Amino acid sequence: MEVILDFEKPIVELEARISETKRLAEQNGLDISESLTLLEARLEQLRKDIYQNLSPWQRVQLARHPARPYSLDYIHAICDDFIELHGDRCGGDDKAIVAGVARIGPHGVIIIGQQKGRDTKTRQMRNFGMPNPEGYRKARRLMKLAEKMRKPVITLIDTPGAHPGMHAEEFGQAEAIARNLYEMAQLTVPILVFIIGEGASGGALGIGVGDKIYMLENSWYSVISPESCASILWRSWEFKEKAAEALHLSAQDNLKLNCIDEIIPEPLGGAHKNPTEVFRRVREKILTDLPPLLALSPQELVTRRLEKYSAMGSWIEKPKTA
Repeated sequence: MEVILDFEKPIVELEARISETKRLAEQNGLDISESLTLLEARLEQLRKDIYQNLSPWQRVQLARHPARPYSLDYIHAICDDFIELHGDRCGGDDKAIVAGVARIGPHGVIIIGQQKGRDTKTRQMRNFGMPNPEGYRKARRLMKLAEKMRKPVITLIDTPGAHPGMHAEEFGQAEAIARNLYEMAQLTVPILVFIIGEGASGGALGIGVGDKIYMLENSWYSVISPESCASILWRSWEFKEKAAEALHLSAQDNLKLNCIDEIIPEPLGGAHKNPTEVFRRVREKILTDLPPLLALSPQELVTRRLEKYSAMGSWIEKPKTA
């Protein structure tokens, strides 16, 4: 069943009106082409007015849309070959993170993504896209393999956060994420990071340090989800829209804050409206931006990456006026 978000209801209602008008015209043999043209023009304008002026919370809703492409959809669409690799060689294999060896055009790469499920069974298997320590250690193992093979790393971020359960804490969730940050900062091969849906907290950062960071237009990236922020500050999820505004979590806000390098536009209505076009744009971005990074020496890559992250969050205090 198609999911209709609250702010999309005016569009759906007008689409239904157009369909009913067409049905009645065909049934009664009427020529209403002029009226239909006006209605369809109105519909197109309504779509632009709504989707081009989304609030931060509405973008969060689009990022969570159940029909939105997930990491495996991207992997199978943009990679010419893909062989999945399993396990962290320490404790287990986390299904919330998929990773493997792939080829994209002329480039052999290691690709890593956070994967959600489409139905109850796969959501449970993928732990709703919330990785455990085993997942982050699997990702790190493959990154070190990429370094050994001199292959670039591509990561796809889409998680509501790292798993907060007892198992995760007992097996070192914080250490696993911190170790990934440390290793990715010093990795001597290029890293391209794509935030394709939700990018929440350390769960996203655990595979999110890179030379280039891209966000899809309707994805979000923040230290905390709007609901969790609202529950802490206002003691209620009812303030989630206010929290989304305050967190500056949209792609547009992250670009202004220099937390990302580029926004990848989505089709009107979101990535799920035309996944093929979104896949093409992501693949094109990889093929365009990888060669200049591959031309850099390992030391240059590390130095530039460290300088990039050291510059984030810098500010200048203005002198107080009398």
